[in-house]
Amino acid sequence: MAAALQQGVNPWFPPAPDYWNFITIWDGRWYANAADNGYPSVLPLNSGGGVAENTWAFYALFPFLARALSTFTGMATLPALTTLAMVAGLGAALLAYKLFREFAGRHTALWAVVFFSTFPVSPVLQVPYAESLNILLIAASLLLVLRRKYLLAMPVVVLMCLSRPTGVPFAAMTGFLLLIQLWQRFGRRRQPGLGLDGVAPTIRDLVSLAALVVVSAAGALAWPAIAWAVTGDPLAYTKTETVWRGDDLVPFQPWFDTGRMLFGPVIGPFAPLVFVALFALLMFSKPVRALGTELRLWCACYMGYLLVFLQPQTSTFRMLLPLFPLALSAAWLSRSRAYRGTVVVMFLLLQIVWIVWLWAWAPLPGGGDYPP
Repeated sequence: MAAALQQGVNPWFPPAPDYWNFITIWDGRWYANAADNGYPSVLPLNSGGGVAENTWAFYALFPFLARALSTFTGMATLPALTTLAMVAGLGAALLAYKLFREFAGRHTALWAVVFFSTFPVSPVLQVPYAESLNILLIAASLLLVLRRKYLLAMPVVVLMCLSRPTGVPFAAMTGFLLLIQLWQRFGRRRQPGLGLDGVAPTIRDLVSLAALVVVSAAGALAWPAIAWAVTGDPLAYTKTETVWRGDDLVPFQPWFDTGRMLFGPVIGPFAPLVFVALFALLMFSKPVRALGTELRLWCACYMGYLLVFLQPQTSTFRMLLPLFPLALSAAWLSRSRAYRGTVVVMFLLLQIVWIVWLWAWAPLPGGGDYPP
């Protein structure tokens, strides 16, 4: 609300908007457009003849649920989107707690949820973005996988794949998990391998997990396939998604380009390699190893997905939220109240930085602004 009072001229509303208007900017307007008008059957073109920005970049589950809520209650589209996002944000925190309780006691799990809920970009959980719904579905999917309820996880995973582009890393995670369990079951001739929870995976578990791998892979391809079916262009989704970055999709390259931009032509190309090495060390650190194989695989596969496909920019901070299982590792790092309190205070201060720097609109000299 304090940042909203300082908001000047912007593309959406008069200066100094109220809270409810202020949180609906940026992608919230795109989701509202998708909810009200659906998705174009013909890709719009810009003045240069390329594909223009359009709603195919925004997955359909969130806006369609909001449209259903709007139809049922009579509320306008943006309030429906905001209500859905806030409720999903609460659900995400509750499911994250249930997930953390699989590994930790009540006190530590609660602290992990506090870290997740005060993370510098956690304000996005209360605005009409799809992050809160997506994380709720990720947490539910991971919890079901942990409990080996692979068949029950299938519909949840499909919904997750239609909320945000997290289907590819989830499919990769389940694929690696299947290979590990196959090795545990059949790779040791003299001693049957134990499962990840100390219980040997049954043949039924392996078949169900294999089916989940197939469903996850199909779900990951579902939205691009839908865009293809509606527009007739097999690259409709990819062309739309890359409009915002201004370049064609080349795996890994944006990270090296960003490294050169930030650190120069000599050191820059090594920056992504250093980042990968540091993240690998993190994955093998004691607090992260305690998360178990499934959650570590998820974090590794999701970060791998970002490295392959993401163009590093200011939205990257927001895209780190699916790594929320690491909040439990942060809570395990020390039981000191001073440490945990300091983390929360620093997170809250960085929330202010994120909101003022990225959420508020402040036009750049060349036009536009850094997106959150």
